[in-house]
Amino acid sequence: MASKKYNLFLAILLLLSSGVIAQVGGRGSVYDSSVITRKRMPQANEFWNQSYNFPAKPRNMWEIGASVGLFTISGDLPATIALPDKIQHISFEAHVRKAFGYIFSLRVQYMNAWGKGQSWLGDQNFLKNPAWNTNLKKAARYFAPDALLNASNPVGPRTVYSDHAGNLGNPDVIYYNYETHMQDLGVQGIVTLNNIRFHKQKTGIVLYGGGGIGASIYNTMVNALGSDNNNYRRLFTDINTKYGNGTYSKRKEIIKALKAGMDKTYETPAENQGDRRPKIGKNTLKPSGTVLAGVALKLGKRINLAIEDRWTFVKDDLLDGQRWQEHAWGDAALTRDFDSYNYASIGINFNLGAKSVEPLWWLNPLDYAYDELMNHRHVKIPKNDCADADGDGVCDHLDREPNTPAGCPVDTHGVTRDTDGDGVPDCLDQELITPTKCQPVDAKGVGKCPDPECCNKIVIPPTTECPCDYPSLSFGKGTSLSADNMSMLATIAAKMKEHPDCRITLNGYPETSKASQAVCQKRLDEARRYLQETGGISSDRISTKCEVIKENNTAKNTVDVKCN
Repeated sequence: MASKKYNLFLAILLLLSSGVIAQVGGRGSVYDSSVITRKRMPQANEFWNQSYNFPAKPRNMWEIGASVGLFTISGDLPATIALPDKIQHISFEAHVRKAFGYIFSLRVQYMNAWGKGQSWLGDQNFLKNPAWNTNLKKAARYFAPDALLNASNPVGPRTVYSDHAGNLGNPDVIYYNYETHMQDLGVQGIVTLNNIRFHKQKTGIVLYGGGGIGASIYNTMVNALGSDNNNYRRLFTDINTKYGNGTYSKRKEIIKALKAGMDKTYETPAENQGDRRPKIGKNTLKPSGTVLAGVALKLGKRINLAIEDRWTFVKDDLLDGQRWQEHAWGDAALTRDFDSYNYASIGINFNLGAKSVEPLWWLNPLDYAYDELMNHRHVKIPKNDCADADGDGVCDHLDREPNTPAGCPVDTHGVTRDTDGDGVPDCLDQELITPTKCQPVDAKGVGKCPDPECCNKIVIPPTTECPCDYPSLSFGKGTSLSADNMSMLATIAAKMKEHPDCRITLNGYPETSKASQAVCQKRLDEARRYLQETGGISSDRISTKCEVIKENNTAKNTVDVKCN
């Protein structure tokens, strides 16, 4: 019968897994409006219209899950790791989890667990523990000399007890044990550690860690009486006589003897906080903090297997029913450390939700970015803003000669080419390369070369005075040449061509600041470049000079042209 139940459970898991795998890839794209909530639809529309860079977060599934595991208490007594002896003593948890992003999620978890412990060390210092002192029914105690003690334990005066008849005997020994029923309810923040992947789209394994706070409710019982309601004085004494107070090498034999002689009733309430702490029924209520780590193995879009370990800390030293100093004589002191407990589990988780993608901790947030890099859906081709009014092939905002004659070849700056530098563009020059000695040239670019018969004669050109009536250039706030400036520079170039031996100096008048001087130099450079490239004047005939004058001068936006 049991095997049929297991087979049915396995078939359900396989059905869920296979049914979901068929849906993978059919939903969840950043362009799928069915998984976008109404609240996030404005952002999705902006993204689809290419006015916002980030797609809207999709609606993702809730996770519900449950697990079974081993529960142990870290306290003053050794914990016993064993399978539960009753079905109601199975330790389990159930939870609900929701992602708030690809990395962070919140989980609400309820745990119901049972833990046990059994000490293999005999202890005689138990008078302050009411669970044991009461059940051993001591009538009186006093100090006695060595002569009254068992010769096998001569260690000085000790606490000695009298039975109901008043007979003296050796101190009793006990073997602490406990059974704790623990319940807790907590909220935990969980951080996914490995879903951001740079070289793989998806992963079938998720590593996570986290922590949280909660409330722990517990009740601890001890096995101090047998089924006949009598204590274990005789059993404990016999074991102590045989093994002494116990050694590590004999611990298995001692525990085996204790199991053989004791039942499993755990009928006596352990020492607890009493009325000092709030209670729910017989259970003590304490706040707690939890840290956890785990790994989830993906079986399908809606199902995964989780292996997890969580450790919970409680400001209480009575989770195991013992808080007094052991194995010492005299007045017992409180132990210094609080107890904590551990729950190691294996469980199954299911994802629930219609029109939703799987929980975001299973998704790689880089998936969309890599997809866009590969497919270029949002690449914007810039508009053709290259207006070219003169049709020379150079955009207007880069053209230094905006009125190039039609059909004239230009350089990369849109300036008509003048190979021989005679001032006539190549497209109109009937003598493409005019020697310098034959310049100046006429309107067709043809020079007047000297008669070859006179080659041996020294021709002394008539002396002419260099012109000095050059116009001044006015600039606005910038350094670019205006149309008026270009016209004036063309006039200057024409005069210099008529007087090829004359030189000029471009003078600027900046203020004393470095910024003003830099602007001045840029303006001079622009004027000189225009005379060279457009006017055909060689650079050795043009010099520049910035003459610094006082602040707030009225000539700072002016460039004068002086003859040398």
